[in-house]
Amino acid sequence: MTPTFRRLALALILALPVAGHAAPFAYVPNEGSGTLSVIDTQTDRVVYELPAGKKPRGTVVSVDGTRAYVSDQPGNRLVMLDLAGRKAAGSIDLGESPEGLGISADGRWVVAAIEESNEVAFVDTRSNTKAFAVKVRGKNPEHAVFSPDGRFVFVTAEEGEAVDVIDTATRAQVAQVPVGARPRGIGFSPDSALAYVAAENSSELYVIDAHAFTVLAKLKAGLRSNGVAVHPDGKRVYVSNGGDASVSVFDTASRSIVATVGVGQRPWNMALTPDGKKLYVACGRSGVVSVIDTERNIKIADIAVGKLPWGVAIH
Repeated sequence: MTPTFRRLALALILALPVAGHAAPFAYVPNEGSGTLSVIDTQTDRVVYELPAGKKPRGTVVSVDGTRAYVSDQPGNRLVMLDLAGRKAAGSIDLGESPEGLGISADGRWVVAAIEESNEVAFVDTRSNTKAFAVKVRGKNPEHAVFSPDGRFVFVTAEEGEAVDVIDTATRAQVAQVPVGARPRGIGFSPDSALAYVAAENSSELYVIDAHAFTVLAKLKAGLRSNGVAVHPDGKRVYVSNGGDASVSVFDTASRSIVATVGVGQRPWNMALTPDGKKLYVACGRSGVVSVIDTERNIKIADIAVGKLPWGVAIH
C-alpha cells in the first residue's frame, strides 16, 4: 500500500460515523419508504439509511447509542437495529398497531403505545422480550413517554381526549387527565414536575402538574398542534403545528409564544440535540427534516430524507 493510498484509506475510515463514538445523530423513521434515515447533526447530512419494517413510526435509541428500536405499525412488532453494524438485530412481537415509543432514562425499558388493544407494552432491553403490558382507559393510544425520573409513563390517546398515567412501580394506571381533542405529543420539564401535551384538533398546549395530575394551563398553539419537545434547560417548549407548517416556541415562565418558525409541510414529531441548540422536525408531506437554530429561532436547513418522515430521535 502506497503512503498516499494509506492516507486516503485512513481518511475514509475516520469519516465514517460510528454509533456510540461520533455524536449526536438524528434517527428518522420514514413510514412511506420503510427506512430509518441517519443524520449527522454536525453536518446536517444523511449519512446512511437502514430498512426498518413496512411502516416505521416510533423510534428510540439505547443509552449507549448502539441500538435503535423502531415500531413497525403494520408488522405489529418492535424492530431492533444494530447501529454499529448497520444491520437488523431481530424483532419483538408487540400487539396490533404499535405507535409511539418511549425509553426509560436508564435504558432498561422501552414502552410502546398499542392502538388496537388500548394498552402500553413494556419491553425489557436486557432480555429483548415483551415483559408485560398495562391496559389504559383512553382509546387508541398514540404516544407513551417516561417522565425523566422514571416514576410514570404518560400516554396520549387519539380518541380519548385525555392523558392516561401509568405508575411504573405498581405497573398500573393511576390517573387520567382530561385534555383537548386528539391529544398527541408529550414532553416533560427536566425535573419531571410538569408535562406538556399537544391537542391536535383543538390546537392547544396543555401544561399538566405531573405529580398532582391536574391541568395548570391551557395555551393556544398553532393550527393542528402535534409534536412536543422541551429544551434541556426547561425554559422553552416547542410545538409543531401540522396545519400551518410551523413550530411555536413557548416561554415556560410566561407561558406565551415568543416565536413562530416556518418549517416543511405537515410537521410532526421532533427532537432537540443534547445541548439544546438545534431542533430537528420531521415534516411528512415535504419529505424533509427541518432544522431550527434555537438560539436565533430560525430555520437553517431542510434535509431530504425518506417518504413521510414520522419523527426524530437524537443520540
